[in-house]
Order: sequence, then C-alpha cells, then structure tokens
Amino acid sequence: MEKLRIVFMGTPEFAVGILDTIIKNNYEVVGVLTAADKPAGRGQKIKYSAVKEYALENNLKLLQPTNLKDETFLAELKSLNANLQVVVAFRMLPEVVWKMPKLGTFNLHASLLPNYRGAAPINWAIINGETKTGVTTFFIDDKIDTGAMILSKETPIYEIENARELHDRLLKIGSEAVVETLALIGGGNVTTTIQKDSSSIKTAYKLNRENCKIDWNVSGKQILNLILGLSPYPAAWCLFKDGNEEWSVKIYEAKLSLENHSFAIGTIIFTKKELKIAVQDGFIEVLSLQFPGKKQMKIADLLNGITFLNTIKAL
Repeated sequence: MEKLRIVFMGTPEFAVGILDTIIKNNYEVVGVLTAADKPAGRGQKIKYSAVKEYALENNLKLLQPTNLKDETFLAELKSLNANLQVVVAFRMLPEVVWKMPKLGTFNLHASLLPNYRGAAPINWAIINGETKTGVTTFFIDDKIDTGAMILSKETPIYEIENARELHDRLLKIGSEAVVETLALIGGGNVTTTIQKDSSSIKTAYKLNRENCKIDWNVSGKQILNLILGLSPYPAAWCLFKDGNEEWSVKIYEAKLSLENHSFAIGTIIFTKKELKIAVQDGFIEVLSLQFPGKKQMKIADLLNGITFLNTIKAL
C-alpha cells in the first residue's frame, strides 16, 4: 500500500467537512489550496474562505493562488511532493496542475454523475423534483465534471427537504466516499467507469437572480421545489406589489395546499397569522420570508407588524 501525500483543494463549508474527515482518518495533508481573500458584505471587510479558516486553525500549509498557471505557484505546489490531489468545490484546474501528482487528482461532486454536472448540483436536484441524488468521485480531466468515475453513493431526497438539509446529509455521505476512494487509490485497487454522454443529461447551472425568481404561473409543486431548492441560500424571490409600493421579497419556507379556487394567480390572501398565494392548482402558504433591509422572519411576526392593502399581489 502506497503512503498518500495529499494536497487538498476547496473553498466553502462543504469542503471543510471533507478535509476534516481526511485528517481524522490519519491521512497526511501536505498542503491546502483555497480561494484568495476577498471583501464581502456592506463593510467590504476581507473575508477568509471556510477552508482557509480551517487550515489556519489546524496549522496546515496554505496556498491561495490567483493564477493557477503562475510559475512561482507551480514551483511551490510541486515542492510539496504530493502524490495525490483531492478537489472539493474549488475551481477548474489547468492540465499542468491536475496532472502533477503521480496518482492523479480526483474530485468529489455532489450528484450522481453524469447528471448535474456544474456549479449547483444540490440545488438543482431539488428544484427539478428528483427523488434521489448522491455523490460521485472521479478523476479530473480537461472538462468540467466529465472525468472517469471511481465510485458513487446514492441517497433519497425527502419530500420537503431543503438545500441546507440535503447539503448536510451529502456532506456525511461525501466524506465516506472520499475515504473509500483514498483507500482504493492507496491500495492500488482503483477501477474507473467512463461517463456516457446523452441528450437527457441534466445540468446544474450556476444560480443567478433570474433563475431564482419564482414564476407563479407554474404548478404549485414546481414553485415549492424552487423554494426548497434555494433555501436558505440564495433563496427564491418574487415581487410583492401593494398599490403603488413594490418589494423584492425572499421566501425561505413554504408549504403547498392543493385545492380548487377562483382567485387570480398571484393573489395574496392573508389573516393575522397566515399568508398564502394563489397558484394554478392551490395555494403556496408562506411560512418565513424576508423583506428588503429586514431580517428573515416567521410569517406571524411579519403580519403582526405590517398592514397590507387588499390589492396585494405576488409577481
């Protein structure tokens, strides 16, 4: 069995959980790559990535290259003498980087490849109403999420599970998959399966303001899936129009009631404790939301502090 010397590459919280599992399973991590520091929030204070925070806390060798083809960076990476690189939610690597270690570079992706290649696989699996998902480890090649697969682990998606809840479950499943993959590679027992392309493959497109906007004209189930798939971040949104006033509102929690009604689509019906929106096949009852400049709040708290006209609509 070959002793592994690992360089880990990742940026968000999801990657931290995987890195922590690797270390707790007594694998040697000789270096960590993460995104460069950048200003964030209203104060534009410099924010460290979740992986950087973890690396500093655990005294790991840290690299934050802005240019992955820079000769100085490449020399420093090579000097770490790693024989394997592990990538979790980082960025596309140039060939000179992913080909560097003797045993290759593998990636953990939070979907059952080849479906949901791309930036937001957890979100899109829920948005599209999938009943199952999982994780896949694969060796990186020159395209995005297309390399030879090492292993996959499958899990159901529960009926009212949101993106945060599924993220947390996939983190645990992904950690197990990475440790199993390390054992296969270290033991020289790894076999791979080539991904097969087809016109039916679904893509995990990057999330943006447009594809996070609620279309109240589709079915209630599609709307609920969008809300669940984007909660808590970046959150599904819509416009509330009340007379001449208009707000961009984020919706975090909701439930669907299927029933016949005569209300126009987008009509908002509210009482002191309830706010629901008419859709083609019933009502979306909003349970928590956020108005501009306000904190996220439960609907009862909102309705205790605000008065709407009877003409309010969701757009």
